[in-house]
Amino acid sequence: MNLDERVARIFDDQEPTRLGSGWASGTASVFLGFIALGAVACFYLPATLTSPEIRAVLPLPWVRALIEAVIGFGFLLGLASTLLRRLLASLAGGGHVPAVGSVPRLPIHLGLDWFLLNILLLAVIFVPLERWWPRRLQSVFRPAWTVDTLYFLVSHLLVQMSTWLNLLPAKVFFAWAVHPGFQEGVRSQPAALQFLECAIAADLTEYWVHRRFHRHRWLWPFHAVHHSSTSMDWLAGSRLHLVDVIITRALTFIPLFLLGFDQGPLIAYLGFVSVHAVFIHANVSWNFPRWVEALVVTPRIHHWHHAVEREAIDRNFAVHFPWIDRIFGSHYAPPGRWPTGYGIEGNPVPEGFLEQAIHPFRVRRSD
Repeated sequence: MNLDERVARIFDDQEPTRLGSGWASGTASVFLGFIALGAVACFYLPATLTSPEIRAVLPLPWVRALIEAVIGFGFLLGLASTLLRRLLASLAGGGHVPAVGSVPRLPIHLGLDWFLLNILLLAVIFVPLERWWPRRLQSVFRPAWTVDTLYFLVSHLLVQMSTWLNLLPAKVFFAWAVHPGFQEGVRSQPAALQFLECAIAADLTEYWVHRRFHRHRWLWPFHAVHHSSTSMDWLAGSRLHLVDVIITRALTFIPLFLLGFDQGPLIAYLGFVSVHAVFIHANVSWNFPRWVEALVVTPRIHHWHHAVEREAIDRNFAVHFPWIDRIFGSHYAPPGRWPTGYGIEGNPVPEGFLEQAIHPFRVRRSD
């Protein structure tokens, strides 16, 4: 029995979901307990486990209050559930949130704070949505959920390295193309217009990078890792090979670097893409009006990008704007229909995290 099956057996997803009688309160209490433990660890080792950029903007008194609320709520949920889950939740219930003074800036740090903030926010939003409006009836602990959670964890812990690698090509190879006068003109525009331009510029670039990953025989094995998931939910979008992530984000950042958007609209776009990219993978059954689907990518449109149907393969490359696919002839989303399944024919990508990390290099050697 693998880890996925063990966890699913402990928190049987077929039980009723009301508090005190099923998996919901127990699962939530354990989840909040681990969030609290990680947060307390961040307070004990802030220089090592947290990002200076995140520390600079987070109000510590509010963060301490939030952590204490998470500990208390998790403990109450544990009391409402079975003994096993209560004991697990109590691991966080006894946590103490220490005070933090001045924090030295170390040359190398992890982004545990970034991981905890993201997974708490996204889980609170998407787990209920997928339970209330599911497209496919599947367990929260569906097959390979541990692999996708590990992708989510690693991508956030390595935020310092990935950010440096993402920015490096633009700053090293395109610094000569920066025109201060032009960038000043871009920044003089209204913030809302800058946000829209930022999203369009990024999506146009990512469209062609994404399309190239599908069409190039050496790049496809890296991107195939993302398409190997046979289940779609809010965690599925996290399954991305590190090479795929670095190349895509580094190339996408180049036009944003050259255009020189103001910091506010740029941060707003980064916040938007971090939520929208999760949303379009979510296991929700919402059918939006056609005019909405003509303007912005919805889960139904992006699910077709992951579909097993042959007619949908190599379609819907745009992440935000489906009209980009329409312009370049790669749009596919038959009205009112959803895919019958997801993944890659023949399942050529192995299941484990480390195996998936190595797999593209093995494919290239065999070529």
